[in-house]
Amino acid sequence: MQTIYTDRIVSVTELKRNFSNVLNQAGNDPVAILNHNRAAAYLLSAEHYERLIDRLQDIEDGKLIRERSAGPFVEVSMDEL
Repeated sequence: MQTIYTDRIVSVTELKRNFSNVLNQAGNDPVAILNHNRAAAYLLSAEHYERLIDRLQDIEDGKLIRERSAGPFVEVSMDEL
């Protein structure tokens, strides 16, 4: 059985019929869009999507920091910057 990652669920048909209503009722919560009772997509508000992208960028930055924490390091003076 497929896991649905939100409490809000609508069918593709319902989304087509009432897109504005579905979007308004969702607010900032994600909505699973079902096609033949399987999640086909998730609808996210722009605010939710932007937070998600920011979080992914933070995770990637953390990964780079851990990878580079052992060096090699390049010494530079303030004048060189």
